[in-house]
Amino acid sequence: MEFNHKSVLLDEVITNLNIKEDGVYVDGTLGGAGHGKAVCSLLGKDGRFIGIDQDEDAIRVSTERLAPFGESVSIVRSNYSDMVNVVHSLGIEKVDGITLDLGVSSFQLDTTQRGFSYRFDAPLDMRMDNRQELTAEIVVNEYSESELFHIIRDYGEDKFAKNIAKNIVIARQKEPIRTTGQLADIVSYSIPMKIKKQGGHPAKRTFQAIRIEVNHELDVLERTISDMIDLLNPGGRFCIITFHSLEDRIVKKAFRKAQDPCTCPPDFPVCVCGNVSRGKMVNRKPILPSEEEMEQNPRSKSAKLRVFEHI
Repeated sequence: MEFNHKSVLLDEVITNLNIKEDGVYVDGTLGGAGHGKAVCSLLGKDGRFIGIDQDEDAIRVSTERLAPFGESVSIVRSNYSDMVNVVHSLGIEKVDGITLDLGVSSFQLDTTQRGFSYRFDAPLDMRMDNRQELTAEIVVNEYSESELFHIIRDYGEDKFAKNIAKNIVIARQKEPIRTTGQLADIVSYSIPMKIKKQGGHPAKRTFQAIRIEVNHELDVLERTISDMIDLLNPGGRFCIITFHSLEDRIVKKAFRKAQDPCTCPPDFPVCVCGNVSRGKMVNRKPILPSEEEMEQNPRSKSAKLRVFEHI
């Protein structure tokens, strides 16, 4: 199957990176190299591009697609949480731009055996890195009802989380839940009919929640944004595309803290905490896809781009 993933907010990301011909740029979620190819095409002979992805298929495809750019490109199979070490191991101290596209790629969703989608009946997997042990099947069959409830409520923001968790536990006592089809059916009968008629697949939120848990997506994002900001040269920019409110909240909070880290009480006449701003949020509000992009690529509808510039 072809790795077909339309890069969301491509023009907006490239514009906001302020690419310099001799700059160094890192894509921490390389995917099919859509953003990466656009960056590489703007670099001169002294420019460098580093692509990082934990997905084996993404590494294979992006290596082929970026081959024409030769030695200016380095591709590493890793999680972006290890970006600082990856960059330093290549002999580079600081970079001029970083991009993260936190969405699941169309390829991952459409590859049946990966188990990301409720649209196909497939093994419950959902791993972005197939080297890790934790799978969706383990989460669904071994987590307690309370743990499942909290994951579906917090990561899926599903108001029927309690009912879904209860029905998962009841179902798995009869037989293990091994496929996406089984899970989707359980979620479906856990949600009132009138809600299901309001649009969207009833299992969407639960599948999102379990995928986030399997891949530790929010934990990784929360603990690494600050380190990635520090990896930037003065004037360097950090572009992050999120696809749901939990991710966006983490990014907004981290960027705000980096911009205004002062912890002094509001009534203090001068700052005495000693925390210094590391830059600024380029846009007060997130950048959203155009109507045209949303029509051409429905998966872009929930995308939000936030940009931070290092001092």
